[in-house]
Amino acid sequence: MENKTIKPRRHAAGRDPAKREAILIGAAQVFLDRGFDAASVNDICRAADVSKSTLYVYFDSKDDLFESLIEHERDRVFAGLSECLREERPLRDKLKDFVFILAKILCSDEVIRSQRAIIGMVERMPELGIRYYDGGAMRMRLLISQFLDSEVANGTLEIEDTTLAAYQLIELSTGGVWRQCLFSKVKYPPPAEILRKSSSSAVDLFLAGYTKR
Repeated sequence: MENKTIKPRRHAAGRDPAKREAILIGAAQVFLDRGFDAASVNDICRAADVSKSTLYVYFDSKDDLFESLIEHERDRVFAGLSECLREERPLRDKLKDFVFILAKILCSDEVIRSQRAIIGMVERMPELGIRYYDGGAMRMRLLISQFLDSEVANGTLEIEDTTLAAYQLIELSTGGVWRQCLFSKVKYPPPAEILRKSSSSAVDLFLAGYTKR
């Protein structure tokens, strides 16, 4: 019987996850270095080591690529945060670690630069700003409010409006450092000890107001 070597199956056009990941990595580098408007598709192709025709198999346009990149990064971030809230630990310890991670994300180089890029684009592309908010801040609010709902049901917290409480916790998390980073008042990312202090204080204040007595 003839021994035929089975060749690895090739991915259909636009279906190779490794190729898509390479394009996203290249795009992230270019967008962060040059900003959305200054970044060209040719720049991205060179950074990702792909042809322009290959890029357009995966993404319809530079706008589509930018949105996909933001969604890709958000999914990666939320996976880690969700896992943190599912851990079986004391509520205070769990929240302090969660809020510290959240503060680090909000003040990270990638997030600060992407927020600046969105702010610069939202005047002419308001729908992009809405999608960015819904997929980021709104999704974060939903994650936290659902967690708070479960703690209220367990009898550990007493919160009338968990949606409002979730927003409060997000705003408290950086103690004003995020806004200073956004406007280059301070260098970013800030030292971990500053974010640890602000996030720990945020949780102490939050639980002082919402722990069931």
